[in-house]
Amino acid sequence: MVSSVSPEPFKEELEAKSSGHQTALGDSDASPSSRAPMVTSESMSAVQFGGQTQDGGGDNGLCGLLLTFISWLLVIVTLPFSLCVCFRVVQEYERAVIFRLGRLVSGGAKGPGIFFILPCIENYTKIDLRTSVFDVPPQEVLTKDSVTVSVDAVVFYRVSNATISVANVENAHHSTRLLSQTTLRNMLGTKNLNEILSDRDGISATMQNSLDSATDSWGIKVERVEVKDVRLPVQLQRAMAAEAEATREARAKIIAAEGESKSSRALKEAADVMKDSPSALQLRYLQTLNSISAEKNSTIIFPLPIDFMSQFVNK
Repeated sequence: MVSSVSPEPFKEELEAKSSGHQTALGDSDASPSSRAPMVTSESMSAVQFGGQTQDGGGDNGLCGLLLTFISWLLVIVTLPFSLCVCFRVVQEYERAVIFRLGRLVSGGAKGPGIFFILPCIENYTKIDLRTSVFDVPPQEVLTKDSVTVSVDAVVFYRVSNATISVANVENAHHSTRLLSQTTLRNMLGTKNLNEILSDRDGISATMQNSLDSATDSWGIKVERVEVKDVRLPVQLQRAMAAEAEATREARAKIIAAEGESKSSRALKEAADVMKDSPSALQLRYLQTLNSISAEKNSTIIFPLPIDFMSQFVNK
């Protein structure tokens, strides 16, 4: 007698296998950023004290323990010659980021002074903490009012966290320089020419804040940004010079006209005073003669009143 077998258990098993296969596919499609998390300043405590990078190399398993033991044995056997290889010195302005079997060693960056490394399984990278400076090459920028200008700048920065600058970015210095160039172009593209020429301090401060926030995850601190020079096209320089010259000439003519107006009013007032007092006009004649004689001229001019000449004309 053949017994009947229900297909329900097999169906459930097939559904479970298919769902598990889809889950595995979904995990394989995950983004690389989710599979390789970056080291941040918040996670430094976990890196240093969380047990992921202990000195014993527990996360490396039995193979890591065996290699660490062999390395220590090699150091002990070759004493004192091994001390020349194991001890390293970094300067006051330097830090050493140590990797053991590809993992960060607990305690963060070492230095300044003497530190100890195990041969064969540990390597280190020196990081300079001093302030560095570089010139941003001249960037051809099209401003908001469609004017092409060439702008260059200078950036002062330093490494604020040596461990993050090594673990999170391949070359922090080169990345900062490229980011400075793109930030300068993007920022000046939103400004008018007058704003670029008159508000350099504001542009420098905005660019510094933008770079500082962008490079914080790289362990870089941007201290200062300065716009060095703004080069204009030759034709635009000539047009601006002609405009400035015309403006100055117009202002000079206005000032001269205002002076003529004031002097004419003063002469009118003086003429009114002399009209009422004939002796005042005679005194003015004498004052003019005194001014002419002070210059030691050989010719002396005697002015005659017009009224005196008119009497002879009438006769």
